[in-house]
Amino acid sequence: MPSEMEIIKQDFEKRSLELGRKIEQLEEEKMQLELDFDVKKLEADKLRKGKNKAEEDLDSLKTDYKKLRRLMRTAGLGKTSEQW
Repeated sequence: MPSEMEIIKQDFEKRSLELGRKIEQLEEEKMQLELDFDVKKLEADKLRKGKNKAEEDLDSLKTDYKKLRRLMRTAGLGKTSEQW
């Protein structure tokens, strides 16, 4: 029959092993979450760059449109047949 000290030692070792497994599991989950975070961060950066590029393109189109309208007015191309 095991002594009380041996029983306590066995319980301690069993609990220690369970906690060790739990720590490993949590570390794996942490690594997975870090990877997921990195992927999401890269996706957000890519979307942000795409948004900035789209905004730049839109600004450029607006500028070109204004220039074109000004040229048309200057050249008289914007007039209707009645205005001629």
